Amino acid sequence: MILGIKFYRDTMPETASIVPIAFPLIAGSGTMTTLLSLRSEFNIETILIGVGLNMALVYLCLKNLGFIEKLLGPSGIAIIRKVFGFILLAIAVKLFRGNVGI
Repeated sequence: MILGIKFYRDTMPETASIVPIAFPLIAGSGTMTTLLSLRSEFNIETILIGVGLNMALVYLCLKNLGFIEKLLGPSGIAIIRKVFGFILLAIAVKLFRGNVGI
């Protein structure tokens, strides 16, 4: 994502299949792990408020995805992809450093 290497196809094939990628990312095992780790530091009310706000934000983003895509355009989408790639890289480095003990 950061280096500009593409692992996906830009063209739409004639026989496309639908994969519900948003659902495992939103409600997958990472979400459950995050909830368990937050429970050790915060009280349940704070976590429920955070989960509710996150659900509302995710719903608004998914509902208005077409509008956001038109608003940003192709270059904006490319910039967002690189920014989130950088964030993903930072999270991976943090997890690696935490597990190795550096």
